[in-house]
Amino acid sequence: MTADSVPEIRELSPELTKVARNELNEDPLRIASDLEQLKEWLIKQPHIKARKDDQFLIAFLRGCKNSIERAKEKLDAYYTYRTTAPEFYAIRDPFDKKILEILEKGVVIPFPDALSDGSRVLINRMCLFDPKHFDMNEVAKVGFMIGDQLLVEDDNFVVCGTVVIVDVKDLSLAHGAQFTPTFVKKMAQFVQDAYPFRLKAIHFVNVPSAFDFFFKLLSGFLSEKIRKRLFVHDNVAELEKHIPKKLLPNEYGGDNGSINLWICKWKDDLLSKREWFLDDEQYKTDESKRIGPVKNPELLFGFDGSFRKLEVD
Repeated sequence: MTADSVPEIRELSPELTKVARNELNEDPLRIASDLEQLKEWLIKQPHIKARKDDQFLIAFLRGCKNSIERAKEKLDAYYTYRTTAPEFYAIRDPFDKKILEILEKGVVIPFPDALSDGSRVLINRMCLFDPKHFDMNEVAKVGFMIGDQLLVEDDNFVVCGTVVIVDVKDLSLAHGAQFTPTFVKKMAQFVQDAYPFRLKAIHFVNVPSAFDFFFKLLSGFLSEKIRKRLFVHDNVAELEKHIPKKLLPNEYGGDNGSINLWICKWKDDLLSKREWFLDDEQYKTDESKRIGPVKNPELLFGFDGSFRKLEVD
């Protein structure tokens, strides 16, 4: 593609076009040349094997407010973490028995309707799984699979951002034991450093007293900007102050149908993308080819080094 070519991306609605222009500094006349610069940069990075399709790359530009340099940093981090945290990114076959079971439980589910500002809402019921048979890494893997699909398929998610509801109703000591400092730090770094999305808010609901330790641990790894977007609620009724009842599923006091229907839709959607996920496993970094200091799990996630916090919009 040359700078004069037409990018192969979906046309935004008039509402999303306005948000992209006013909040993400998007200039339609620059999209083609900006995408070309990203591709040329990726070609010159011997350690990165990356997707180069326009729809994927535009998500990184938009998630970085169309700053090419920030998009480069984000792309490098995204693929570096895929390599250094294989527990999240290896073997992402939707038909894998454990992945399929997590999908069927609906641990991570996007809402079918966006908020009035266009933001996509996701609900994370991370404590639904049986900790004797699953671990938090497997649950996180499915969450990242859904996140990757939203990056390439959902313009509301990319342009307007996302609001996350984390339901910890069934949190047990066995669940809590899996929230190790290393796991929590990885999740925080992935969200802040690697994923090109605008995190508008995280609402924790049905919070038990034992949740306090996890909340303090998580907060310690987040930037001040993200910490200000964390909200804790004792029950789901308090969600209505932030999310209209008409958008919430019946199980959360809303009028938008049963969450079981949403689960079926997303399970079927990911199963239909099996070939995409199998192909996607090839994209990562080869640290032996990196020009400069090699990145490894100890350097990125160990507790002896410093933890770099990026500002996220």
